[in-house]
Amino acid sequence: MSEESDPISIPFNGTIDLHQFHPSDTKALLEELIFECQQKGVFTGRIIHGKGIGTLRETVHAALKNHPDVNGFSLGDQSSGGWGSTTFWLGEKHEPA
Repeated sequence: MSEESDPISIPFNGTIDLHQFHPSDTKALLEELIFECQQKGVFTGRIIHGKGIGTLRETVHAALKNHPDVNGFSLGDQSSGGWGSTTFWLGEKHEPA
């Protein structure tokens, strides 16, 4: 006997962990992340790319640098994953502290 249940709602917070995706999907995933952030009024996002040798981090930074709606980004701090993550800002120009 199976019962249908209501879908589970997961709150959107502007964070994506790229470990579970193929690297060739990175640019499309970032486009979708930025679009969803804009739709939901989330102006700060975080991308977890891992530390590794830096190839994925470089891909993420290049995509953010070239995106017209991204006004700034920086590597995470100690509380947000250090250099294994990148925080980005949408909306008004942001200068990292």
